[in-house]
Amino acid sequence: MPLSVPGKVALVTGGASGIGAAIATELADGGAEVWIADRQADLGDELAARLRARGATAHAIELDVRSYPAFEQAVADVVDTSGRIDYLFNNAGIGIGGEIDTFSIDDWNNIIDVNLRGVVNGIQAAYPVMIRQGSGHIVNTASLAGLITMTAQAGYSATKHAVVALSKTLRLEAERHGVSVSVLCPGVVRTPILAGGRYGYNTTVDSEEMRKLGEKLRPISPEAFAARSLKAVVRGDAIIVVPRRWKLLWYLERLSPALSMRVAKESLKRTRAVAPVDR
Repeated sequence: MPLSVPGKVALVTGGASGIGAAIATELADGGAEVWIADRQADLGDELAARLRARGATAHAIELDVRSYPAFEQAVADVVDTSGRIDYLFNNAGIGIGGEIDTFSIDDWNNIIDVNLRGVVNGIQAAYPVMIRQGSGHIVNTASLAGLITMTAQAGYSATKHAVVALSKTLRLEAERHGVSVSVLCPGVVRTPILAGGRYGYNTTVDSEEMRKLGEKLRPISPEAFAARSLKAVVRGDAIIVVPRRWKLLWYLERLSPALSMRVAKESLKRTRAVAPVDR
């Protein structure tokens, strides 16, 4: 069944490309009014124009989620124009991969500021509005990397584990205010982040080799991910893993952390086997 969210107002960060663009498009096709927020303002404008040409109500705003004042203003703009905010998709994220001995403090700061602080900024900006409304749904994009043992992805995995933990706690606290919370945990999705993306990079392996490694894991399209995950969001699911086959690794992590680490160790060997970047 197609998604049906007529009249809902949704703000999607990182909404100009990849998963964010697919989510914004699926929401618009389902009848929602979408606000596409992204550092890539030109791409956001282009997507909003395409959606409007299809009869949707779509806006594009430039937003760097690392800035709380900017996020607070973005939420205010949505509410002032549209009257409320029904969905906040804290989707903006970057991938900075590599083994920890290749990381600088700047690498850590970059990924924490976007992937974790960006989510916190979104919650701090939108949650009070939703409490006043007595309704709303916060959807945070984490990753399967936030549920299992990962190697050569310590920064990414650390931030995504934090987003999962934050989402689980907020879901319990927000229930009394009539606010729902879900966390998306994508498996491998064919987006620019496979090779680092516009703002990401890998300190150990070059981008083309990273893309090849990702392709071996049979990534799904962002459109397929958005269609499946948004149905789970509308149902009110708490932790949403798409595609479902990746749940097997999550089950393994919970059943036997030691075995999960052995699997991750084999993955590290495959990563180290490809041509490294200069250290």
